[in-house]
Amino acid sequence: MPLEHINITVPDPKASAATLCELFDWHIRWQGEAKNNGFTVHVGDDESYLALYAPSYTLNPEAERYHHVAGLNHVGVVVNDIDAVEAQVIAAGYSRTDREDYEPGLRFYFEGPDGIEFEVVQYD
Repeated sequence: MPLEHINITVPDPKASAATLCELFDWHIRWQGEAKNNGFTVHVGDDESYLALYAPSYTLNPEAERYHHVAGLNHVGVVVNDIDAVEAQVIAAGYSRTDREDYEPGLRFYFEGPDGIEFEVVQYD
């Protein structure tokens, strides 16, 4: 079964969604009031999305990635033209951390909005 969505807590869902729409050619599927008097934006394509959620209270900083149970390590996004997406990522002010070509495809990583690491993958 395909994955439908992932829900991530961020400080400003609208700003994060705008950036991700620009980088990945996504669209806002839904936005509105959410749990704990918060606000959520669903951003993605027609098949899957990220739910970007902000509660009404002050958020605590993230624990170090890859070092705690149930931590979000990175979000993988499949693209058709990795070079074009990489150029958009760099133009938006983000730095690529790794670019690798191994089975099953070419990939690079970058730390995007809200410190979330993204893995961008193009399959042959």
